[in-house]
Amino acid sequence: MNTLAELRLRKNEERRLRAGHLWVFSNEVDTKATPLDQFNPGEQVQVIDSTGKFIGNAYINPHSLICARLVSRDKKHFLDQSLLTHRFKLALSLRERLFPDPYYRLIFGESDALPGLVVDRFGDVLSVQITSAGMETHKEAIIAALDKVLKPRSIIMRNDSSVRKLEGLPSYIETVLGEVPDMIDIIENGCHFQAPALSGQKTGWFYDHRLNRERARHYVKGLRVLDVFSYMGAWGIPAAVSGASEVFFIDASATALDQVEAN
Repeated sequence: MNTLAELRLRKNEERRLRAGHLWVFSNEVDTKATPLDQFNPGEQVQVIDSTGKFIGNAYINPHSLICARLVSRDKKHFLDQSLLTHRFKLALSLRERLFPDPYYRLIFGESDALPGLVVDRFGDVLSVQITSAGMETHKEAIIAALDKVLKPRSIIMRNDSSVRKLEGLPSYIETVLGEVPDMIDIIENGCHFQAPALSGQKTGWFYDHRLNRERARHYVKGLRVLDVFSYMGAWGIPAAVSGASEVFFIDASATALDQVEAN
C-alpha cells in the first residue's frame, strides 16, 4: 500500500488513544491542517498527534461523529486480508480455549482490534455484521479471510443494523457463501437451541450475553424466573434446566415465543 494520508489531531487529543482507545471523534481533528472533506468514507489514514508523532493506522469516515477508528499501531500494518486473517486466527485461538463447542462470538469489534465488525459462529455457519464504512470497503477481504481460517459451509451478511445509517451505509441481508439453512443450531451452556438465520434479531443470537447467562444459572435453583424480552429463550431455558421451579417468558413477538416452545 502507498503511504497513507495523514490525519492530524488537535493538541492533547491523542491522550485517550495513547491509553488504548481506538476511536477518533471529529472534534478532535485539526481540521485546518487536515480538512475532513479531503477524505473518502472508508479510506485508510495515518493518525498523528499535534507534533507529527505517529499514533496508528486507521480508516476514516469524514461524515461520522466517530470519524476514524484505529486498526493498527504499527506503521507497516494496514487493514487488508493479511491483517484480517491474522486477527481471525488470534480470535479463534482464544475462543477455542474458552468454549468447548464452535458456537460463540468469534469477532467482537474493538475487543478483537477490528472495529465495526462482528462475526458470530454457529458451527459451520457464520453470521457477519459490518457497521462502519471502513469495514464495508473491505467486505470481500473479510469473506476471503473467514473462508481461509474457518472453511465455513456458509456465510451470511446481516448488514441490517440501524447504526449503518450513521455511516451512510445501505441496509441489506446477503448470503455470500454457500446456502444458509432456515434455522441455525446453537449449543450454549449445556442447552441446544435453534434460531432463524435470516429473520432473527441482530446476527440471529445475542452471544454478547453468553457469559452473563452462564453466570445466572447459579442463582435460579428453586426460584420462579421471569424472562422478559425473551426472544428465543436464551435466559429462561437454561434457568429451567438449572432447577428453576417455574419460568415465564414474555416477548412482543409471537414468532419468538413459538420458537421458545420449540426450543
